[in-house]
Amino acid sequence: MSDDPQAPLLGETKAQQSNTNRPRSQRSASPNGSRTSKKSSKPSAGSEESAPLLSGNVDHRNYGDAPDHENVPSTAESTLRSLQEGGSKKGKHSRRWPSIIALTVLTVVLVAILGLGFAAPEVAEQYAKEAMVFELTDLSIDSFTSSGVRARIQGDFRMDASRVHKKPVRDLGRAGTWIARAVESKPTKVEVYLPEYGNVLLGSADVPPITVDIRNGHTTHLDFVSDLTAGDLGGIRRIANDWLDGRLGQLRVRGNAKVSIKSGLFNLGTQTLSDEIVFKANQIPVMPKYKISHLGFSEGERDGGKGMVANVSLALENEYPVDLEIPRFQFDILVPGCLVDEDFLVLAEATTAETQVRPKTDVNVEVSGFVQELPETLITACPDTLTSPIDRLLGSYIEGGETLVYVRGSNSPSPDTPEWITTFMKDIVVPVPFPGHEFKDLIRNFTLADVHFGLPDPFASPGSPKSKPRISAIVKALIDLPDEIKFPIDVAQVRADSDVYYKEKKLGELDLSKWQHANSTRTILPNEDQEGLLVQSIVKDAPLDITDDDVFADMVQALVFGTKPVVLGVKAKVDVETKTVLGKFVVRDVPAKGKVFVK
Repeated sequence: MSDDPQAPLLGETKAQQSNTNRPRSQRSASPNGSRTSKKSSKPSAGSEESAPLLSGNVDHRNYGDAPDHENVPSTAESTLRSLQEGGSKKGKHSRRWPSIIALTVLTVVLVAILGLGFAAPEVAEQYAKEAMVFELTDLSIDSFTSSGVRARIQGDFRMDASRVHKKPVRDLGRAGTWIARAVESKPTKVEVYLPEYGNVLLGSADVPPITVDIRNGHTTHLDFVSDLTAGDLGGIRRIANDWLDGRLGQLRVRGNAKVSIKSGLFNLGTQTLSDEIVFKANQIPVMPKYKISHLGFSEGERDGGKGMVANVSLALENEYPVDLEIPRFQFDILVPGCLVDEDFLVLAEATTAETQVRPKTDVNVEVSGFVQELPETLITACPDTLTSPIDRLLGSYIEGGETLVYVRGSNSPSPDTPEWITTFMKDIVVPVPFPGHEFKDLIRNFTLADVHFGLPDPFASPGSPKSKPRISAIVKALIDLPDEIKFPIDVAQVRADSDVYYKEKKLGELDLSKWQHANSTRTILPNEDQEGLLVQSIVKDAPLDITDDDVFADMVQALVFGTKPVVLGVKAKVDVETKTVLGKFVVRDVPAKGKVFVK
């Protein structure tokens, strides 16, 4: 049907020509949801924001005789890994809750107009749902309230009859909406429920009066402020935990609204609509990608006590047209305990600064954490092991592996945080992959100075310490302090597992497994304007377990009959007991290598 009022409404030939020649509207590259009426859709090129929230793409429809290929499973693990690995491919997902609210109201209005005046209710509902397009252009959060947020929603509404599959429905709908021209709704409350979770109330929205042009091809720009109120926080928390645990295969959402509407001078009364959409796993919102731009540790003070301060700067990718200011949030940083079913251990308290979010602009987040004292449970070795939870955490970080920490809302929130957010977040535990930092040259130089080599006692019992060669020396290690460390640190003791080589062949293993007293001094690294830590420890009569007698014989021959010092290579994994403002704790298995000159 042409928008010209003189054109025939149901002329088949002209209608077909008009439908053929009419330019198609842009649609999202990914459908927003699967309808409970068994409609399916396939992607088409276009803008993400131009996708209708309550109807799928009609380029391809499934009326119950085609298989559903949309159900692509996703797990919490792959979602969370996307934080560091770039996330999943940039599929376009439906996640515009304000659009759902706006479109629910508009659907009620249109169905009522068509159903009361021009067509059967079933035809009116089908035309309204298939032809309606709402493009969210901007979403800004005016403020956080005691029960939710006050949001300003802007978007473009239009009717696109070319999206309607059945010609009779399309023609009747175009005729009815052309006669009605525009409709107006009175203040409306929209409630959103989750049927699969016992009809838990997800939230509600108070929508002001809205007037839209419902003629085919006519666009109405909408700009209104709505108070969005959080629903059942306990039920929402269950959904969040299912999503984090990878159990949320799909999410069915039902919107209910009662709308009083009129068209021109005609008051059409109050109409009720209940509409459902289904979000498949690959359509449920995902966390944004992020990148750590700065990480630093320093000594600080809080409430009269000294402790360790960690400052982290994050850059999060924001692809949404969202504008808001996020208040300060306080949360706990947790690490796993010794056992799988054991409660998490609190490592630190952290606070975010006020954060500005601008439409489709990367978000810079500043996080500050504070640790006053490491709990005993963190530094105590786990049963039947020599490592503690903090050992595992630091070991994974030093080796460059991905470290998994956990974030939970604090029980002592910032006064700027609304109570409903605190109530929701305090029992939500979110796993966050934290990238490691491989310290290949943390120990720049590992040497033994003033070495004295003692040969085995030929009369000693086999296997006794005297039956082995012994080495006495001053162990020196030059530690390259990472840029992240800006706090005083001293070394109290060291020990090591060391392999000794002669002419690149393994000679034996030097037993330095006992703790050796050490001292440390700050120094400047050679040829660099960078601070390091020189650690020294005196070793007396450390046994050398020979693993290759032939290599050992060659080394002894060179030592006894040679005129030059014998050069031995050493590769070691060093345990370092440190002293910091947090007290004493051990950094384990730090790789080191160097040379030993034996005269």
